[in-house]
Amino acid sequence: MKTTQSKDGTTLAYDVYGSGPALIYITGAICYRSFKPVVQDAKVFATEFTVYSYDRRGRGDSGNTLPYSIEREIEDIEAMIDAAGGMAYLYGHSSGAVLALEAALRLGSKVQKVVMYDASYVHDEIEKAEYKQLSQTIHKLLDDGKNAKAMVTFLKGIGMPKVFVLLLPLFPGWRTMKALSPTLAYDIALTQDMPPLERATRVSVPTQIIVGQKSPAAIHDVGRQLAKAIPSATFAQLPGQDHMVNAKSLLPLLSGFLK
Repeated sequence: MKTTQSKDGTTLAYDVYGSGPALIYITGAICYRSFKPVVQDAKVFATEFTVYSYDRRGRGDSGNTLPYSIEREIEDIEAMIDAAGGMAYLYGHSSGAVLALEAALRLGSKVQKVVMYDASYVHDEIEKAEYKQLSQTIHKLLDDGKNAKAMVTFLKGIGMPKVFVLLLPLFPGWRTMKALSPTLAYDIALTQDMPPLERATRVSVPTQIIVGQKSPAAIHDVGRQLAKAIPSATFAQLPGQDHMVNAKSLLPLLSGFLK
């Protein structure tokens, strides 16, 4: 484990894999750098890149300086880019894709290229209203210290299969997932609005937007909206994949675009 500090003094823990151009891996909700699927992804990407896999604030071995804001998460990404030598590619998954887009808008030439997979903005006003109700429920549960119920409610609310959610408490990582529950509020803050299409027109960084063929229709809609808005964007649909993308299937697209 290595560490660096963000602008506000928050400690960020990270691991480095592989060799080649620097790639910052920005995970989505409930993920952290030692989560088995994240480790597997990082090792696959490391066959082509030097991968910097970090714990977003509030997760794993990273700190959690309050109050939270999106701006602080962008400063965290900048700190990771600086740790990687001052320039890097970004790969963001789900809510991590939202952060990757914001970093492209705010960090200038430090960001060389961006790949966004299944960016998880809400896609229309109806979904926004439904998500707002879910958000209020999650915040109330977290305020009441009901972390386990908050996690289960969130996963059901975003469409995880009910059988999977019911079996979660039996998984070895359930205790860690409960500990991560407060960070659900962070991911909700990132994804509660529709994609910022007007601001996206100002992205000058080459950007690839990828959606899984089996991902929800709303995710496809968001991806196409962003691809149309971002001047330098390309759009791709990854055959046979859903939101939990297989890194080996993704790597040819990722490497082909970035390198």
